[in-house]
Amino acid sequence: MRKIRILLPVFFATIILWRVFSYDACASQSLPKRIVSLAPSMTEELYLLGAEDSLIANTTYCVTPPAAGAKEKIGDITRINLEKIVSLKPDLVLATSLTNSKAIQKLKNLGIEVMIFPAPKNYAYLCDQFLGLGKAVGKEAQAKAIIAESKERVVAIKAETVGLAKPKVFIEIGAKPLFTANKDYFINDFVELAGGVNIAQDAKVGTYSREEVLRKNADVIIIVMMGTAVEKEKEVWQKFKDLNAVRANRIYVIDSRKVCSPTPVTFVETLNEIVSLLHPELSRGKQ
Repeated sequence: MRKIRILLPVFFATIILWRVFSYDACASQSLPKRIVSLAPSMTEELYLLGAEDSLIANTTYCVTPPAAGAKEKIGDITRINLEKIVSLKPDLVLATSLTNSKAIQKLKNLGIEVMIFPAPKNYAYLCDQFLGLGKAVGKEAQAKAIIAESKERVVAIKAETVGLAKPKVFIEIGAKPLFTANKDYFINDFVELAGGVNIAQDAKVGTYSREEVLRKNADVIIIVMMGTAVEKEKEVWQKFKDLNAVRANRIYVIDSRKVCSPTPVTFVETLNEIVSLLHPELSRGKQ
């Protein structure tokens, strides 16, 4: 009887340890090992998390980091090769709100797990999405550390503009029709955190008019576009000689990849750049 009493604690301890290790083993087995990314930001985030070895394919727009460009391609952001994705036998597909909804449903019908990441409404939402991805690929601790550092840098950058005049800013993310970002889209956070005022923040939709930009007399215009259309668009704005942004020669261009597809890390880098555009009077070092 005495031997049984002595052995009982050992027995229960063994059972507990077995459960812990068996749970960890099951958890590791359930982690995705074959991931297809349908968005540049998702691809970059996998590399940030150190989960790139699980990435088997992505889109033609996924070119950063450079190693991502060498991954197998399954189409672009909106047009994907469904048959090719299925042939790769992924256990997780990362999609966005731009991904064809019918294609997503077909993948789900075939038993393929699909995680959909809608366009983030703000910087906080962007960080929440990143954490969700980190959990999905078994990199929660890494995600939390990256987010913490990113938020710390955002706070420091925002503090630089306290007490400075807030320029009126118009961000152009499309020309035909003229399109911008209101307060329901994370691009608005770039302006506010950089110490500016988004003149379109209260717009009900993203379509906007040049007349409204003139009426609100934007101090700064930031064009978020790619290709030769940028120079033509700058020429269009420069015709409005009485516009503050034109008079002060404050029409700037930023690569759309920086603004439209951020990760928590690149969000900070782009925010840093926008602060320099809105507040050239600041003598700033790298954050």
